[in-house]
Amino acid sequence: MQNVTCKTDKGKLRQNNEDSLLCIEEHNFYMVADGVGGHNSGELASKLAVDYVRAYINNNPILVADDIYLKNYFLNCLKEVNTIIYDRASKTIEDQGMATTAALLYIRDNKAYVVNVGDSRAYLAREGQLLQITEDHTYVNELLKRGSISLEEAKDHPKRNMITRALGSEESIEPDFYKFDIYKGDIILLCTDGLYNEIDVNEINRLITNSTDTNTIAHKLVTRANEQGGKDNITVICVEI
Repeated sequence: MQNVTCKTDKGKLRQNNEDSLLCIEEHNFYMVADGVGGHNSGELASKLAVDYVRAYINNNPILVADDIYLKNYFLNCLKEVNTIIYDRASKTIEDQGMATTAALLYIRDNKAYVVNVGDSRAYLAREGQLLQITEDHTYVNELLKRGSISLEEAKDHPKRNMITRALGSEESIEPDFYKFDIYKGDIILLCTDGLYNEIDVNEINRLITNSTDTNTIAHKLVTRANEQGGKDNITVICVEI
């Protein structure tokens, strides 16, 4: 059993909320998506992603808890989502260039499975420590991995928002897949960059550690991100095992 809170907020500066979220508690499945694109295309891309994933899960029940099966299941799901968004962007002039990030969480038999594309993140909070599970698919992260820039330089890099992988941006996509054991008291956080670009990981960890339940955590995180500027849409899903 999990205690879950799902929350999204358009922030203080944006006209629209281009983030979308999906919480299917009866299937222990959760997802955040952060759309990109002109006009309202970012909003459409993230909504298409969560709507299709919901339909895919409802129409294709997860049959077994085998790791290889689950990896293929979710990778196939996101590849189909990618095709839907890519085709829509290719055929409709106003939707050209639209795409979306995605971070997915599935929980089964004391294991967590995470799939991501783009720079929406999954974190694991355990015993006062906060571990980033996912790796950002961004230009700046590529520079960091090569040692070309420092963490301090990354924070203000002019291309820090450039995503290198997103659903719908290219004809084919390669999501990352992670699995890890989970224990009672663990908290898993899915979020879009509107959260962690405003609050550093130490403060995120402190807010989680000093809160008594998922509702309080989600409320504090969104409130604090807005207090720090709220320059982007903010979406969080907080799952306590």
